[in-house]
Amino acid sequence: MFWILCSAIRATDLASSVYFVYQSFPYLSVAVSYCGSFDSGHRLLRQEAQMSFIWLLSLLSLYCGIFPVGLGKNISSRPSVVNIGAIFSFDSTIGKVAKIAIEEAVKDVNADPTILPTTNLWLQMQNSNCSGFLGMVEVLQLMENATVAIIGPQSSVVAHISSQIATEFQVPLVSFSATDPTLSALQFPFFVRAAQSDLFQMTAVAEIIEYYDWKEVIAIYVDDDYGWNGIAALDDKLSEKRCKITYKVGISPETAVNQVQVMDQLVKIALMESRVMVLHVNPKLGTLVFSVAKSLQMMGNGYVWIATDWLSSLLDSVVPPPPETLDSMQGVLSLRQHTAESNKKKAFVSRWNKLTGGSLGLNAYGLYAYDSVWVVAHAIDKFFNQGGVITHSNDSRLNFNGNGDLHLEAMTIFDGGNHLLNNILESDLVGLTGALKFDSGRSLVHPAYDIISVIGTGSRRVGYWSNYSGLSIEAPEILYSKPPNRSHANQKLYEVIWPGNTVEKPRGWVFPNNGKLLNIGVPLRASFKEFVSQIKGSDNFQGFCIDVFTAAVSLLPYAVPHQFIAFGNGHENPNYTDLVYGITTGKFDAVVGDIAIVTSRTRLVDFTLPYTASGLVVVAPLKKLNTGAWAFLHPFSPAMWMVTAAFFLFIGIVVWILEHRTNDEFRGPPRRQCITILWFSFSTLFFAHKENTVSTLGRFVLIIWLFVVLIINSSYTASLTSILTVQQLYSPITGIETLREIDEPIGFQVGSFAERYLSEELNVSRSRLIPLGSPEEYAKALDLGPGKEGGVAAVVDELLYVENFISRECKFRVVGQEFTKSGWGFAFPRDSPLAVDMSTAILQLSENGDLQRIHDKWVVKSACTSDSTDLESDSLQLKSFWGLFLICGTVCFIALAIYCFQIIRQLYHSDSKESDLSSSSGSHPNRLRRIMSLFDEKKEPRQSKRRKVEKSSENDKNDGNLEVNP
Repeated sequence: MFWILCSAIRATDLASSVYFVYQSFPYLSVAVSYCGSFDSGHRLLRQEAQMSFIWLLSLLSLYCGIFPVGLGKNISSRPSVVNIGAIFSFDSTIGKVAKIAIEEAVKDVNADPTILPTTNLWLQMQNSNCSGFLGMVEVLQLMENATVAIIGPQSSVVAHISSQIATEFQVPLVSFSATDPTLSALQFPFFVRAAQSDLFQMTAVAEIIEYYDWKEVIAIYVDDDYGWNGIAALDDKLSEKRCKITYKVGISPETAVNQVQVMDQLVKIALMESRVMVLHVNPKLGTLVFSVAKSLQMMGNGYVWIATDWLSSLLDSVVPPPPETLDSMQGVLSLRQHTAESNKKKAFVSRWNKLTGGSLGLNAYGLYAYDSVWVVAHAIDKFFNQGGVITHSNDSRLNFNGNGDLHLEAMTIFDGGNHLLNNILESDLVGLTGALKFDSGRSLVHPAYDIISVIGTGSRRVGYWSNYSGLSIEAPEILYSKPPNRSHANQKLYEVIWPGNTVEKPRGWVFPNNGKLLNIGVPLRASFKEFVSQIKGSDNFQGFCIDVFTAAVSLLPYAVPHQFIAFGNGHENPNYTDLVYGITTGKFDAVVGDIAIVTSRTRLVDFTLPYTASGLVVVAPLKKLNTGAWAFLHPFSPAMWMVTAAFFLFIGIVVWILEHRTNDEFRGPPRRQCITILWFSFSTLFFAHKENTVSTLGRFVLIIWLFVVLIINSSYTASLTSILTVQQLYSPITGIETLREIDEPIGFQVGSFAERYLSEELNVSRSRLIPLGSPEEYAKALDLGPGKEGGVAAVVDELLYVENFISRECKFRVVGQEFTKSGWGFAFPRDSPLAVDMSTAILQLSENGDLQRIHDKWVVKSACTSDSTDLESDSLQLKSFWGLFLICGTVCFIALAIYCFQIIRQLYHSDSKESDLSSSSGSHPNRLRRIMSLFDEKKEPRQSKRRKVEKSSENDKNDGNLEVNP
């Protein structure tokens, strides 16, 4: 019967019947496969085959007569079998696990009555062996069998070629392990990635590198699409964090790569500066790299190895891992695609262990392979529910007239491919790996990775990375319920045991052990050689800056072999910006000297912390100031004189008002009272007032005023004494603002940044700027002055140079304040770790006092005496005394307010006692006259009244005694 069936299927004139049999009886596909190799020479059986096929059709007719309803439903709505394919490398680490996972997924789908009822998935698996060519051939074979979807490919190399074929025939590819980030939807519309892209993995690696403050890494990758594009993504992510890949090593993916070739590459790496390695290869090549690195002692202290998820897949799959393999990986960090913990996942892991007997572990890619089958199954089920029908059409472009044996015309286009692709992209399931849902970029939502460390006989998880919150020690599922927080303080990982069995974080770099010296540029100055100068007859340098650099280098925990290279001709000071620019061109590895840290230079290089402060100042010539006949007016400013005089008059008026009613000395004719006011107020300056104050308010005001007079008098005396006894020096230029306002020439040091600052920042015309090359030229130009050729009104230079200059030229002086705040530092290339370590060493020099001792050794102290260099003292300003005047004025107004209140109160009581008040007595003119009369009315003080009462009572007593004794 089996031979008859094969002959019937090979009958070319009954093709339509074969298709019907194939769709109705899926178990006959085995016969179809067998007949594919049926020898065409058996032509003698053709007649027998035709008779047998007629008999078979009779049986089918009988079957249809018995079961007419069920069969009609199957044919009209859903086929009984849907062909899907799978393409991956059967013998690879991922392929071994994926093969079992895909087979189990197909079994579970076919056994589940809730999905694809009356329809089974028929799986055809092809072995690509990670070869692009073989993968292309296998995909074409799948296309011949009316395949509607393909699980895979596994390799990114195969995925690039297969995606083009899938796009041509409109068959969706659902890959569970092709992580190349360049497999984009725009270029490959029928490629769907059911795992995480390496774009996210490289983002996680970049954030780990940033977390540990490493700036430079070396990338070792497999030399194919998977390796190139993954490292390219890492390079982009590191650049965003101001880190970089200093060296890239591509290793051929061919199996012929041996230990010698890998060793040659690792020896080159060992001589380089960076000690942070990122290994992005396949498991077989990665194991070889670690083995060679172990033999070269590159797995010890100071090294950092970060392997991508190939390592976690290897460790999860090989149970148990060989001891020699683990021994060569101690301290290595790796990533694993994160899959959420769930009961479904735990049940499948238990089932897996029973299937494999513990001989093969389950890795993350196996879980993604299982979920990929379910994604395709749900999409096909949705396709049928939407009324879709699986049909294929010929591609007219494949109809060749040649006599070749390729038979490309046998491959057809899946008409419902776009519909099925959209259903896959709209998936919203929960699988073994978690949520199976795609975003707008066709990537799975919530990308996340476990960060593991190889230690002992296995691995330990030290944290997580998620695209939601970055690095954390909490599972991503917990963080999804909280607001995203990617702040630096929120990035955390557990402690890691690094290569060499140490918990101390590796520095990540060393000086390359290749015999090359660090080329350090040093300015060859023509002046101010105390700071840096070349020793005659040698290539060595000396000076303040050189001693600071040497002392800082001696504090580093490692040796810094270097050599100084002079920059400049020695006849004039070099341009320091050009010197710093030499670092960016590679001429110098660093620059040491009196290099000012300014904004334009920080855009080119990195500076250490400043080892001395030095901003721009103005130095100008001084003139002696003669006191003159009006020197007594200099202690106070005009405003101070006017306010003081006004307050003297104001106090006299206030005291007169308070004393006028009770004190006879403040009464009399108006002329006498005006003289009294003036005399009393100004006589208080010398505490010589003869008028006594009687009222309490008047005495209170006078006490406060005498205190103010005491302060003013003392200040005036001290200032006048200084003016008349101390030699005064004067300069018409008081600072940078005065210098900007006047149109006179300004000197600056050749090579200094002062020229650019004055012209670009302060908008000073370049025609006013005069270059000066030495302290002698400074003195000559300042002596000449702005009125003569070559003379300047002032010189603008850095503070340290100016201090050195005026220490020998006492007739010049710094005027105004330091108008820029900067300092001197050592320059290094951008993101150089040496700049950080040198900054730490400079801080240590500052704390232990060595920096000050070096400064005192080289920087000359001023020999000018302070008596001959004091500038003119400023006049005392009103702002120094406004507090006193405020207190005094407040007291006066309070006293006047109390006095007015007493007058009004007295007026009220006097009016209430009068029994007969005419209607006109309450008019405003009369009341005003009444108030004025009260102000001028003589009032006896309380003591005088008491004395008069006592005197009258005594007189009455004496009169009584006289009457008794006449």
